[in-house]
Parts: sequence; C-alpha cells; structure tokens
Amino acid sequence: MNQVNYYYSVGLSEDDPVRQAEIKIKRSTFICSLAYVSSMEAAKAFITRVSKENKTATHNCWAYVVGDRGEISHASDAGEPAGTAGKPMLNVLAANHMTCVAAVVTRHYGGVKLGVRGLIDAYGRSVLAAIEQAPLVKLVKTRAVQVVLPYPFNDIFTSQIKSFRADIAGTEYGESVTHDLLVELVDADAMARFLNEYQDRGQLVHTWEDEE
Repeated sequence: MNQVNYYYSVGLSEDDPVRQAEIKIKRSTFICSLAYVSSMEAAKAFITRVSKENKTATHNCWAYVVGDRGEISHASDAGEPAGTAGKPMLNVLAANHMTCVAAVVTRHYGGVKLGVRGLIDAYGRSVLAAIEQAPLVKLVKTRAVQVVLPYPFNDIFTSQIKSFRADIAGTEYGESVTHDLLVELVDADAMARFLNEYQDRGQLVHTWEDEE
C-alpha cells in the first residue's frame, strides 16, 4: 500500500473532492481551488482546467508542491505584481508542510486596488481558507507485511511493535494469530530486522507483500 511520504507529512486525500474557499476584500473576490495532485503533470493539468473554467476572471494565480519530499514546487503571479500572489500561496502550502497539492486562486477585480501588502495577504488568506475547510491527512509511504504467530507470543509482539511507526490494519484469529501491518517506510528496515530476529527464533513467520 503506497501513499505519499514522511517529510512533507500532510496533505489532501487522493479521494477528496476539490476544496474551494471564497473571500471578498474591497470588492475583489478571491476563490481558491485546492486539490490533491500526484505529479507535476497532474498539477499543471489541474491549473489549466481551473484557469479555463475561469477564463473571464482578472487573474488565475497558482502554486503547487509535489514529490515524495515536497522537493518540486512552482508558483505564478499570472499578471499580478511580482511576488504578490504565487509566492504567498506557496508559502502557505509550505507552512502547512504539504505536498502533492495544487492551488489556484481566481481573482475577480472589484475596482479597488489593494496594494502589494493587500495582495500578499489576500492570496495567502485564500489558500489558508481552503486548507482549513477540513483536517489534513497524514501522507506516508508504507510497506505491508503479514505476520503469523502463536497466541502466547501475541501480547509481547503487539507491545513491542509500538516502538515502530506501524499500524495493525487487520487481525485474524484462527489456529494462530495473523496480523496485517502497514509499516511507514522510514521504519521498514528496522521492522524487517525485528521480524527476522523473531522468525529465526521460530516465534513467528512473516511475509512482505511486495516480496510475495
């Protein structure tokens, strides 16, 4: 089961609909569209789609962060004064430790100039309003491993795995206890050593999903 990563640790769920938030400042309307994107290409496609849907707007400014470690990011002021739109939007995404996310803020000008400081605040607030609509989810890469062990060893095992970043996704009770674990990639090697040690002792049998 692969999700995203552990460096930029939160974001939107892949199954989330596009989040939208609207704010009005001095007659201008700012509408932020925020979405999960899996790649730079997906981010560009989302930006293009939202911009086309709002082609009569004064501006469609955007920012995105992608990559397992949030290592790829870009932003555009889309005609607003340099540094007043895309960068503030990107700063809000980064401040919330997000990756795999794209934001487009559509502005309908209301006839009153906001000035540099006003634009920076407006674009940043728009993105933040969309983020705050619902809790963000933890995005991590995981490896799945199935562990089969005898009942007398189960309590010891479940206690010891609490020291790892791992979740028990499911358990079946039969002649033995079978646990399906999801181990965060950052702890997968340590978990493998732990399981190998107990398997060598004959206290459990384990199988990694991607090694079956």
